[in-house]
Amino acid sequence: MVSFSRMIENGQKTFLHIKIVLELDRKLATERVERNYRRRFQSNMKYLFILLVTFKIIKRKFTQLREAMGFQTSHSTKRIQQSIFKAKEDSIDAHENSLIRRTTLNFTDHTQTNSMFTLSSYNSWVVRHPSALNTFDRLMKGANGKRIIVFLDYDGTLSPIVNDPDRAFMSDEMRAAVYEIATYFPTAIISGRSRDKVKDFVKLNNLYYAGSHGMDIMAPSMPVTSSDGKHFGIARNTNGIEVPFQPAKKFLPAIREIIRVLKNEVKEIKGAMIEDNGFCLSVHFRQVQEKDYDVLEEKVKSVLENNPQFCLTEGKKVMEIRPSIKWNKGNAVEYFLDTLGLSSCSDILPVYIGDDRTDEDAFKVIQSREQGYPIIVSSIPRETNALYSLRDPSEVLIFLSRLAKWRRTSY
Repeated sequence: MVSFSRMIENGQKTFLHIKIVLELDRKLATERVERNYRRRFQSNMKYLFILLVTFKIIKRKFTQLREAMGFQTSHSTKRIQQSIFKAKEDSIDAHENSLIRRTTLNFTDHTQTNSMFTLSSYNSWVVRHPSALNTFDRLMKGANGKRIIVFLDYDGTLSPIVNDPDRAFMSDEMRAAVYEIATYFPTAIISGRSRDKVKDFVKLNNLYYAGSHGMDIMAPSMPVTSSDGKHFGIARNTNGIEVPFQPAKKFLPAIREIIRVLKNEVKEIKGAMIEDNGFCLSVHFRQVQEKDYDVLEEKVKSVLENNPQFCLTEGKKVMEIRPSIKWNKGNAVEYFLDTLGLSSCSDILPVYIGDDRTDEDAFKVIQSREQGYPIIVSSIPRETNALYSLRDPSEVLIFLSRLAKWRRTSY
């Protein structure tokens, strides 16, 4: 009996030991599974993070490819909630980051192949004309102690290029940035448009405006202030009234007649538009069918044959007729500097931003002075006298916002 009871007791102890061992083994196995799961989860999260970063990089590259091939990219901006003239210090980085999110991907294999080649050319071009955003800190280091003067083109620089030239509106964000820039630095907009039309687009009174590629210049309606706080006067006549500077004024009657004749000549060409720019005129053919290009060009040239005092130049889907006088956007820059009493100063730093062929004359002037930053706005490689580049108006907005913030925080 005793021995049977002992056997039962020993069996119970053995069963208890086995149970404890099995329980320990189960806990160890569970911990191993949890450890493996955690390791796998951490590894997967790391790969997921790398994948997301890679996707953003690829998306940005595709954006560059699209713009290099001339595809339109949407850069819609949020409307400003406060007064558009209130400085927004935290919006710059958010705007830069949003440029990636705002881009859409819509490529065919054929487009990608051609775009890869174009992007390679663009990257080589950017080495010679570095991004003004990527080199911003270095540019501002060179601006310390200098008096900055800002010159801006309008179409393709402050506003996008659009099919209808009458709808080339600038965004509220861009207007706010230009307004703030003009409160810190003497600022001029030099456009091929008529002076009244570009002012109607910009809607700011603290700027200089030059229309007709610099052939119609008017001072602002209030004194402008330089970066060191000094005020500059305004060009006025003896009666104290502001007067425009118009070196091509004698050509106005002939320009009116050319516009009248041209409108009659091209009225049968669908999509052709004649724009009166004051001291010059534009023939827009962005909406003209390709088969009609040659006909339109012949008609324009035939009109010019009877007006040898005028010349014909070509821009982005536009032909421009201008008086044959030695006056261009470069001369306008020199005129502004001379009017402000800065032409012989060694401590000034002109910044000129433009996208058009006519801006090259201004780039040349700034290069010849060996002081200042000529900046071209282009998403494709092209011959230029500019030293730096920005891809499109959205990057111009970022640059101007950074420049205003730099001035705000440096003084």
